Amino acid sequence: MASDLVIVYHRQPYEEAVEDGKTVFRENKSPNGIVPTLKSFFGYVDKGAWIAWKEAEDPANPEFERTIEISDSFGDYTVSRLPLTAQQVSSFYHVTSKEAFWPILHSFKEKYNYDPVDWPTFREVNWAFAEAAAAEANPGAVVWIHDYNLWLVPGYLRQLRPDVRISFFHHTPFPAPDIFNVLPWRKEIVGSLLSCDVVGFHIPRYSSNFVQVARSLFEVDVTKREHVPDELISDGTALVERSVPTEISHNGRKLLVSACPVGVDVDYIGEQAERRETDKKVERIRREIGDTKLIVSVSRTDYTKGGIEQLETYERLLERRPELRGKVRLMHVSVSANRAMTAYGEIQGEIEQIAGRINGRFGSLEWQPLALISTAIPFKHLTAYYRAADIAWITPLADGMNIVAKEFVAARTDEDGVLVLSEFAGAAVEMAAAVVTNPFSHKSMDSAIDQALSMSETEKRQRMQALRKTIRKYDIKAWADEQRRLFEASKTLNGEPSPSGHVLSAA
Repeated sequence: MASDLVIVYHRQPYEEAVEDGKTVFRENKSPNGIVPTLKSFFGYVDKGAWIAWKEAEDPANPEFERTIEISDSFGDYTVSRLPLTAQQVSSFYHVTSKEAFWPILHSFKEKYNYDPVDWPTFREVNWAFAEAAAAEANPGAVVWIHDYNLWLVPGYLRQLRPDVRISFFHHTPFPAPDIFNVLPWRKEIVGSLLSCDVVGFHIPRYSSNFVQVARSLFEVDVTKREHVPDELISDGTALVERSVPTEISHNGRKLLVSACPVGVDVDYIGEQAERRETDKKVERIRREIGDTKLIVSVSRTDYTKGGIEQLETYERLLERRPELRGKVRLMHVSVSANRAMTAYGEIQGEIEQIAGRINGRFGSLEWQPLALISTAIPFKHLTAYYRAADIAWITPLADGMNIVAKEFVAARTDEDGVLVLSEFAGAAVEMAAAVVTNPFSHKSMDSAIDQALSMSETEKRQRMQALRKTIRKYDIKAWADEQRRLFEASKTLNGEPSPSGHVLSAA
């Protein structure tokens, strides 16, 4: 049976494990996150499908399960799995996506590596995703494609199935033309995206950048522009836009351009934060650290996340304010990425070196100023640290959104704690009540952590109340509602309503 909604995403929508020699598929442990949110859309259609890849030693092996029928709390849906060899995965994902695309998307030209890119393999993998989506889609179905490693899928899919509605959502930043156009495949990529009916981004700046890039490469007209909501405009952040293109036209077709920040499940996180088990964990953490102020920082190991710059700021703090020695403690969670990739291995090594230097310079038998954790912390434990912390220190050099900042605020049902947030995180556009800082400036970083450490209880509460109001308004449900609105709006964008145009309207 064909599907009314086809979601195309590189990750499988479940956790795969082997029990007693048999493969089993489990629901994701935490309902918080983008995968459960995407699966929730299957509740709005009669039949849904998910396209993902899975590594296979021999893609031609007839025993490889290409199609799996899943029945879980989100309903019944099909998972179509594309068998990719280890070489294809390495080329398509680790090399082209991470070494060529990732640095450009985050405006790190100096990290860009063109030489090892195997563009034919990237095309081949994207074509396989497009073929799978075309095979699964009903006439007039919505095909929803996610993220930059599937950039070419819309163009291929439009060739295969001109009847379907195509939506694409970027979970990363999108840079201005002088950065993006470093990519030698820019016209092919953007030409594919212009085949969509909807292209979505987190914030207006990324939408505007995309339109500028498109206009630098093709004849594209802006047919509708709208004012940005007041709550997304703050003069204290670098990524603010005051108006944004929301509709463009190219080759006689119209395309909706959306800016809607991905949020978190505020209710779920709040429930986790107020569980009795969490209370006990918070009490244990506070007993262990005594009257020490706890600063938490959580991110992946990546040059875009500003881990080195943050640790250097912490070292300066202990140098210039000796009275804080023994009075503060930083829990720096930097989850190690793929060490086999040179850029990530180097950054992890440097973070470990700086952390060791800080503890060696300032630590004693009674007090260690820094705890470096390089493995992922289960969310139920992380929630307790959010609750116990005096400060969350989130200072990426570039970040499409930053969900950790929102998780911290959602966990603070006590309306306490301070969020220090980089102005180059997409989340800063909506979270102006945080202590916003510029991670490229020593003075700004030093000032921000000083302000957070000395903030009055009244100011903490006022800022946290404002932040909680914001993340409640732009929570994951609001994002999902906006995506369904866009699907509905795309029905008549380029002519008559599609045959299955009734699906995905808001309940």
